[in-house]
Amino acid sequence: MASGLEVDARLTVTIEGDELQLAASGTYLILNVPSQRVLDKLTSGPPKDPNAPPRPPGPKADPLQQLHELAKRLGLVLELRVNGKTYVTFGQGKRPSITFHAVLGKIGSFFRS
Repeated sequence: MASGLEVDARLTVTIEGDELQLAASGTYLILNVPSQRVLDKLTSGPPKDPNAPPRPPGPKADPLQQLHELAKRLGLVLELRVNGKTYVTFGQGKRPSITFHAVLGKIGSFFRS
């Protein structure tokens, strides 16, 4: 794949009234999501069809690991932040680096209405 990809950008995307910010310099990208609620909404996927046939059992691919491997192949480091706090870093080391803030944020989201 590509090697030595560099990006310089600053982008704000509004999704349903929530602003996602992407900043990039060289090989380092930062995606900032404004809150845990917005992150949960983005990662929940499309609504599930109750009439859809069940998926066959089998090994499931880990999407975090896939994103991590892609970032490494491209020579990029992607940092996901929620409300300015780092949650996950992709592209460095053997596995994605998940922070304590991510664990607390996910636990806290279970108690919100």
